[in-house]
Amino acid sequence: MFLIPTTQAMHLAKKLAKFSGFKLVLPGLNRDQKRYFPDKELYVKIEEYRKLKGKRVVVLHSGAPEPQDGLVELELILQILKDADARPVEVFFTYFPYGMQDKVFDKGETNVAENLTDKLVSYYGVKRITVVDPHFWGRAWVKKYPIKRVSALPLLLEAAKKDFGKDILLVSPDKGAKRRSGVKIVKGLKKQRRSSYDVRLKSSLKAKKFLRGKVVAVADDILETGGTLVKFHEACQKAGAKKCLALITHGVLQKGIQRVEKFYAKLYLVNTLNQKAANVDVAPLLAKALLGR
Repeated sequence: MFLIPTTQAMHLAKKLAKFSGFKLVLPGLNRDQKRYFPDKELYVKIEEYRKLKGKRVVVLHSGAPEPQDGLVELELILQILKDADARPVEVFFTYFPYGMQDKVFDKGETNVAENLTDKLVSYYGVKRITVVDPHFWGRAWVKKYPIKRVSALPLLLEAAKKDFGKDILLVSPDKGAKRRSGVKIVKGLKKQRRSSYDVRLKSSLKAKKFLRGKVVAVADDILETGGTLVKFHEACQKAGAKKCLALITHGVLQKGIQRVEKFYAKLYLVNTLNQKAANVDVAPLLAKALLGR
């Protein structure tokens, strides 16, 4: 199996290269030995393209911290593979860019996540798309495409139990998180999002009965500003929770990570993105998903 990482997935590609079964192919640099030209245009070259004809190739991509540049790089690699007649070609997203724009919420918008998925399959001929905890999981349109979900939640929960014991109450912060993970919502908590930065939670006596004296672990797929998690922590504290832990797959924004670390007893964060705060390694899970077929 040939594994081609994009720039933002390089930190995980180096880990995966240690597992047997992977042949790592690194995109080449331009004549100045750089990834970018002076005008900021991206350069991609696959020097070993002749070896890829008729071979299984997996492109490994993390969609942050530069979602636009990352998608350009991904498409350039896929075009080279298409021209080289590599097959089958797969894309493994450790973090899916534009995954939160997964539905038309208002007139004049578009479903970016589905549009990107459709282009990968219909134009580039991608045979399989694997995603770690995609934000769009559970949407009806997902069933139309060859998408496989890999969940990092078991890794996060295992790490939390090692530190805080097995008696942990695992919950979701809102209905969207429940749809994606299947984890139950706290009874008696209602969330109201007014903007990306303004989130409000209302609690009732049911929440107090549910949370009092418990070590609560809240699981979510994406951490950006941290607004929802901070409000959830405040509600748990008011309800009498013993401790609050945050179990997060994708730490997108550094300011959100720092904000959550300040409030929670501990943040457990997977290294799907190259963040210093990541303390749970997803590489073994990726290797199992890729080699276990």
